[in-house]
Amino acid sequence: MAFAASLSVLQAQASCPICLDYMSDPVTTECGHNFCCCCIQQCWEDLDDVFPCPVCQYHCPSRNLKSNTQLLRMIDIVMQLPATGNERKPLCETHGQVLDFFCEQDLELLCPQCRVSRAHEDHHLVPIEKAAAHHKRILGMDIEWLKEQVEDAEMARDMQPRECDELRSRLNNWRRKAQSKFLSLYCILRREQEEAQVRLVCKEQDVEGMLVENKRRISDHIAAVEDLLSEIAEKCLQTDVDFLRGLRSVNHRYEGLKAPEILPCEIKERCCVLPRLFGLQKMMSTFPVDLTLDPGTAHPDLVVSEDGKAVLLEGRMPPDSSYEHFAVRSCEKFASGRHFWKVHSRGRGQWSLGVCQESFPTDANTAPCPEYGCWQIDEYLPLFEIEDRWIGVFLDYELGEISFFNLSIKSHLYTYTATFTEKVQAYFSILPFSLINITILGEK
Repeated sequence: MAFAASLSVLQAQASCPICLDYMSDPVTTECGHNFCCCCIQQCWEDLDDVFPCPVCQYHCPSRNLKSNTQLLRMIDIVMQLPATGNERKPLCETHGQVLDFFCEQDLELLCPQCRVSRAHEDHHLVPIEKAAAHHKRILGMDIEWLKEQVEDAEMARDMQPRECDELRSRLNNWRRKAQSKFLSLYCILRREQEEAQVRLVCKEQDVEGMLVENKRRISDHIAAVEDLLSEIAEKCLQTDVDFLRGLRSVNHRYEGLKAPEILPCEIKERCCVLPRLFGLQKMMSTFPVDLTLDPGTAHPDLVVSEDGKAVLLEGRMPPDSSYEHFAVRSCEKFASGRHFWKVHSRGRGQWSLGVCQESFPTDANTAPCPEYGCWQIDEYLPLFEIEDRWIGVFLDYELGEISFFNLSIKSHLYTYTATFTEKVQAYFSILPFSLINITILGEK
């Protein structure tokens, strides 16, 4: 069996890759492959400058080929050895002839009779060894690509645990942040609940006090009316002279009798903090207003940007500026409606923001407070580090509310209630010796 296999290999090596028969007058190309001299010349018959090897497609520089006399003698010896039958050349199962060509369209081995059949009439037919070499090269490239795919897949597989750890870490961070925000929200709601309870108790006491006072006034009025009724009944029993003599006094008391003034016990409906807090995003998107700063209202030491969106306090300070308010107002003024704007501050020190009436004094020494028509809150930034702060301001003119929100943690800061009698505008101020840049925006 081993001898037959070796003999078959030897006979294959002695065969021409083109005609698949024993080589006659064998020649060798520069790439080292051997062919019948007539087969290779016929293969290159119509070529001028490029002469590819039928096996490896190597470009031979010329038609000059070297005769291989040693291979010729070996072929003579091989031809004298006993034939191995079908072991040397495979046969077509349909026609029993040697399979010598390969159809590139159908990927089938063909014998001479298959080659001339109508099924392969216009197909590209290639000698077996040439087709095998060509497809081995293709598969070789595919093997390299598949190896790269395996390496990439293995690398991705090895990275999965690390990516999972990173994702798990990020999820844990988000979980901690969510817990912190919910805890902050819980504390805010609890504090608001306590404040609401206190307000309700105070309001209840006020209402009870007014009800007691109203009851006293009504009782006094009833007593006065009853006294007047008794006096009138007595007068009616007197003689005509006595009756008419005291009629002026009775008429005077009757005409001066008035119903008591009842103290109002109405409760003004206020927007609860809970829906205001949870409706913050809707509030931001429904009532955004794009503000610009009015340089004409700015303190001389404030620098307003050209677009009117930012303001900062210059470094120079007058010696007597300790109690001054370096303020600036918005160009926009409001006499109705609901409006929301965002304020971003960066720096260190103290600053204020809020709403003021149009008639609020521009004097830097006038303190911004509700008594003078200015409703604002103070913000403190650390003195030893630069910090960013996002504050939201919501103005409800008809309801008379100015609410402030910390947009970084979505929390409610404070709400003023007032009765507006004139136009109002946004108000900003920076305290002396602060290094702060304030920017106002519409919708973020």
